[in-house]
Amino acid sequence: MNDIHNEKEIIALNPVALAYMGDAVFEVFVRQKLVKNTNIHNIHKKSISMVCAKAQSEMYHRLLEIATDEEISILKRGRNSVTKVKKSSSVSEYRHATGLEALFGYLFLTGKIERLKLIFEYLYENKE
Repeated sequence: MNDIHNEKEIIALNPVALAYMGDAVFEVFVRQKLVKNTNIHNIHKKSISMVCAKAQSEMYHRLLEIATDEEISILKRGRNSVTKVKKSSSVSEYRHATGLEALFGYLFLTGKIERLKLIFEYLYENKE
């Protein structure tokens, strides 16, 4: 399944590529949680409220409380890599959201699924 063979290759990826992967992984985690715990009519609305740049930016800051040094490094690389920003969010929000997504992509690609699950649960349980 994974064409990238080792952690050195994964860490060498462009942070935007990690964020691209992480965006998909994060959305799957959100959808999995909502399908189990939410009225079907509210799923889309709740999903959008968690995957938007503003919400992910807030999660980025909460994640700093529990992130390892390695994870903080990935978060910052992703945050600092953004060049274009969507109109629906501020530059700061978009950068922080990209950092969060980069970490999700990195953890997924390196096979650190248990850590990924733990981080997602922490963020989900501590969302505002």
